Amino acid sequence: MQPSRVEIRIVAGTLRGRKIATVVHDELRPTPQRVRESLFSILGNAIPGRTFFDLFAGTGVHGLESISRGGAEAVFVEADAKLVTAIDTQIKRFDLQRVATVFRADVYRWAERWIPPTLPVNLFLSPPFIDLTERYDAFLALVSTLAEKAPFESCLCIQAEDGFPTEKLPGENWDVRKYGRNVLAIWVKEEAANAETPKATPES
Repeated sequence: MQPSRVEIRIVAGTLRGRKIATVVHDELRPTPQRVRESLFSILGNAIPGRTFFDLFAGTGVHGLESISRGGAEAVFVEADAKLVTAIDTQIKRFDLQRVATVFRADVYRWAERWIPPTLPVNLFLSPPFIDLTERYDAFLALVSTLAEKAPFESCLCIQAEDGFPTEKLPGENWDVRKYGRNVLAIWVKEEAANAETPKATPES
C-alpha cells in the first residue's frame, strides 16, 4: 500500500465533525468510519462515565470518540513514538489533557503491569495484522490477561480483519459482527456465578 494522507472524522458528541489528519500505510490502517460507528452504537450506554482504554491506539480516534460521547477518561497505549506524539498533539489541540493520557508502551507488557480500576471499563484492541497471524498465541494470552483483570461489566472489544479465527478466542459469548473485510468481536464480563473468564489455549 502506498502511503496516503487522510482525515478521520469524529462522528458524534461534543467533538463531532473534528478531524484527525494521518498517513495511512501497511502498518497503520485506521478502522473504517462505518465500523467505528457500529462499535459505539453497540456499546451505547456503556460509554458515558467509563474509562476507555485504546490499546494499539494508532491514530487514537477511538479514545477521542469515546470522550466525545461522554466517556469519563481515555487512556491510549501505543508503541510507536511518532504515533504517540501525534495522539498527544490531538489531546492538546482538543484541550483534553484532564481526561486523556497517552503512554508509549508495548501493549503486552503494559497489560501485565496494568492495575485496573474498580469500576467497569471499555477495552478496545485493534492490533497490527502481524499480531493476529504470527503472534496469535501471544495475542490470545493478552486477551485472557485483560479479561481476567477487568472489573465485572467491563467490555472487551477486538477489531480484526476477515479470516481472523474468532472461534478460537478464549471464553464464550463473544458477539462477532462482520463489515466487509473488517470484524468486531465484543465480550462483556458478567458477574454471574457461572460466568466464565476467558483462558487462552495455544493454537493447535
